[in-house]
Amino acid sequence: MPKGYWVSAYRTISDPEKLAAYNELAGPAVKAGGGRVLARGGRVVAHDAGIAERTVLIEFDSFEQAVAAHESAAYQEALVALSDGVERDFRIVEGID
Repeated sequence: MPKGYWVSAYRTISDPEKLAAYNELAGPAVKAGGGRVLARGGRVVAHDAGIAERTVLIEFDSFEQAVAAHESAAYQEALVALSDGVERDFRIVEGID
């Protein structure tokens, strides 16, 4: 079964306090949903139209698990805390089996 991934590329961070509040809630929500953080905020080299801002990569055992974790009440609460504190490109992608 192909794994699922959350890929977040932050374009701007306008409110670091909202991002911090989100991180406090999102971490446990991701873990409860079976997610494993592979990359978070480390070094980035951007090409083409990319922006070298915070990037996060989270792995799940399946695409369905990744979608369910995003839809969970705990993660939705984290999104409320994040609100308009950032502009990001968030995707859930299916890996190759």
